[in-house]
Amino acid sequence: DPDTFEPQKFFQTSGLSKMSASQVKDVFRFIDNDQSGYLDEEELKFFLQKFESGARELTESETKSLMAAADNDGDGKIGAD
Repeated sequence: DPDTFEPQKFFQTSGLSKMSASQVKDVFRFIDNDQSGYLDEEELKFFLQKFESGARELTESETKSLMAAADNDGDGKIGAD
């Protein structure tokens, strides 16, 4: 359902919150389509589809919420570190 994605809940249920730093970096590289070293909103929109075939795109508000939760320095992108 649109606008039901909860980043914290997803990280817990997917096991991401229990991964080692190197495992998280591997997942990050998998999501980083352009290999820029950063995730932008366009890459985040397809975040769920990277984990589950046939999953929906995140809505604009979900994408912005995920970005806000993970963008530590407020530059509009998420770094690997």
